Amino acid sequence: MNDLFSLKQSVAIVTGGNGGIGKGIARGFASMGADVAIVARNSPKTASAVTEIREEFGVRALGLLFDVTDEKAVQQMTEEVLRELGRIDILVNNAGMNIRKMPQDYEASEWDQVMAGNLRSAFLCSKWVYPAMKTAGGGKIINIGSMTSYFGGAKLGPYSASKGGIVQMTRSLACAWAEDNIQVNAILPGWIDTELTRQARKDIEGLHEKVIARTPRGRWGEPQELGGAAIFLASAASDFVTGIALPVDGGFSSNIL
Repeated sequence: MNDLFSLKQSVAIVTGGNGGIGKGIARGFASMGADVAIVARNSPKTASAVTEIREEFGVRALGLLFDVTDEKAVQQMTEEVLRELGRIDILVNNAGMNIRKMPQDYEASEWDQVMAGNLRSAFLCSKWVYPAMKTAGGGKIINIGSMTSYFGGAKLGPYSASKGGIVQMTRSLACAWAEDNIQVNAILPGWIDTELTRQARKDIEGLHEKVIARTPRGRWGEPQELGGAAIFLASAASDFVTGIALPVDGGFSSNIL
């Protein structure tokens, strides 16, 4: 039964994998034997994450500096992973960003920036790993959504739109690529303690208390707690699971209060 969750001899790409949720997932994959390519834009932070994973888990780890909103860069990124690590079995589309403003205050360029960072990037990475996964006989794509895939917020217009789009894109890709044995699923993190949410707590008065009050588990999540769900969706254990959006939120989305 343990073999169902083994990721040995697999190669995973994790965008935005040098910190927060992405790093928690990358570490989870490495703990199950996967080699990991971390794609991000902060060179020192990426190098540190790669060294940590290599030393702690003894797997191959690769740090790549690419802008995943640029199609040519994404093509080059996939080619480098194939050249250095030999295959692509798993993709986690975790890279993302946010700009918090009231709707009337956004510039059109800011809307475009958020949509590109969160949704365009996930599509481009999925498109460019598809040939390698098809050639290998299958693969796993995991898109990172959000509670705002379902819920709105006054200062979350483009972010909510992009994360809602992540869920719909997940379903569409799952249908399109099922015949190629590629499972496409999404994880919807709840309120996780990361750099982004720490900033949100500074920007939004009372956010911490509201999250605690609505989350049945009574606390914020930790980045490593996304690892278990990601391992399931990246492993043979989920071979008949595709097109789902799995909340990992301590019960937040189930609680009406």
